[in-house]
Amino acid sequence: MISDNMKAGKQQAPARSLLNALGFTPEEIRKPLIGIVSGYNEIVPGHIDLDKISDAVKLGVAEAGGTPVVFPAIAVCDGLAMGHIGMKYSLVSRDLIADSTEAMAIAHQFDGLVMIPNCDKTVPGMLMAAARINIPTVVVSGGPMLAGHVRGEKTSLSSMFEAVGANAAGKMDDETLDCFENGACPTCGSCSGMYTANSMNCLTEALGMGLRGNGTIPAVYSERRKLAKRAGYTVMDLVRKDVRPRDIMTRDSILNALTVDMALGCSTNSMLHLPAIAHEIGFDFDIAFANPISEQTPNLCHLAPAGHHYIEELNEAGGVYAVMHELAKKGLIHEDCLTVSGKTIGQAIAGAVNLNPEVIRPVENPYSEKGGLAVLTGNMAPDGSVVKRSAVAPQMMRHEGPARVFDCEEDAIKAIKGGKIVSGDVVVIRYEGPKGGPGMREMLNPTSAIAGMGLGESVALITDGRFSGASRGASIGHVSPEAAVGGPIALIEEGDIIEIDIPAMRLNVRVSEQEMADRKANWKPRKPSVTTGYLARYAAMVTSGNRGAVLEIPGRE
Repeated sequence: MISDNMKAGKQQAPARSLLNALGFTPEEIRKPLIGIVSGYNEIVPGHIDLDKISDAVKLGVAEAGGTPVVFPAIAVCDGLAMGHIGMKYSLVSRDLIADSTEAMAIAHQFDGLVMIPNCDKTVPGMLMAAARINIPTVVVSGGPMLAGHVRGEKTSLSSMFEAVGANAAGKMDDETLDCFENGACPTCGSCSGMYTANSMNCLTEALGMGLRGNGTIPAVYSERRKLAKRAGYTVMDLVRKDVRPRDIMTRDSILNALTVDMALGCSTNSMLHLPAIAHEIGFDFDIAFANPISEQTPNLCHLAPAGHHYIEELNEAGGVYAVMHELAKKGLIHEDCLTVSGKTIGQAIAGAVNLNPEVIRPVENPYSEKGGLAVLTGNMAPDGSVVKRSAVAPQMMRHEGPARVFDCEEDAIKAIKGGKIVSGDVVVIRYEGPKGGPGMREMLNPTSAIAGMGLGESVALITDGRFSGASRGASIGHVSPEAAVGGPIALIEEGDIIEIDIPAMRLNVRVSEQEMADRKANWKPRKPSVTTGYLARYAAMVTSGNRGAVLEIPGRE
């Protein structure tokens, strides 16, 4: 056992004495030590119930012959961090989660791990750590929130943000806004649409690192606790068979996840996280690599905010495995990839049934023949940008309009709510990238303000910050190179004509090469808004661009 390095032999008697101090019996010390990485805290709605999931995992591990040991991971709630400096700390927390999990697991020589994430950055952070540590590991999330209900309609967090915009525009009264506030988020769990957390929890199944239902069983269902117990049983089986994350997370399983991403219409943040996870197994790809996958993968689901279905309905329809079963009909899934269950993906999805062809469209009748995400390039984004194509109104798939340029999110929101943005405009928000933010804030507030003002189908938004699954409309983010390193987005001037062509995957500004070169010659870098602390160190270390804000830290293998 790996843990014998810490606890076996006379020379490790001091370590055993410390384990005695923890209350471990000799029998427990002799068993495999299984680390349970829990994101439990009392500030994140998706994590408030993870203590119950941890307890269930502990029971499963103990019943299967292991000794469970819980240790914590941090988590940031993007919704609570939105609209202030806190959002600058959201993306960077992913790397803190990965690094601290690595430190704990290796320092204490665990034989296996069960990872319990739920919200946006905990899932990719823990998956990155799993690949890096490479000891037998199972991921079991806390599960999605149930959809809210406001005046007879299902709602979610994005409905809440848009309600605020509608109220500011005088299109919704205070009483209705109060109904949204009290009805949009009715239970614990990750927010109920296909936002980043649920996207990554679903893709964990596609990667093979989570058991069936990991991404879709609601947080408040008893079946979620049963899943957690099975995760405890499963990790012990993996320890006995010495099956490790890099046996499961391979190039082909990453491609499976990318394919499922396109079929589900996942968050654009998956284009930050999948490359970062792939980087940990030595598989590096530019995000433009997603386009060939998207071109051949039908979009089978329109989950909120792209449509009116919620994760609970995806679960009832057959979940991620039913989606993969549909995709396999077209030969789009690498079926020989291994999963934590011990089965291959092909074996695991063989019995999956699509129980609701409206929630999960059959491959013969997709919402669209192309996937939910697209990577646009052009003279405004030579290294790429990302749009959630499945959430764009048909009339905005091609759009041309004058640039309205802002150097931060706050200034853009003031202009939108102040009625200074009109139909046809292209809002450009820059200096919000990994270095420029620093921290690459999520631009949900501006997109929600645009939607709330009734401009969601006539105004586009482009940023070197990021968007999430909650964004809809012609919202193009992750523009690279970012403004802080002198990317073309830094050189856009008020009134420049921006050309968006999503079917052709192009994003251009109608300015000559010579004019852009002249502007570049006169461009001066901006002083970063945060100059001390972890965020400043992150900005100094981060690789700007499309590789998922992967940190290049000297000495890391």
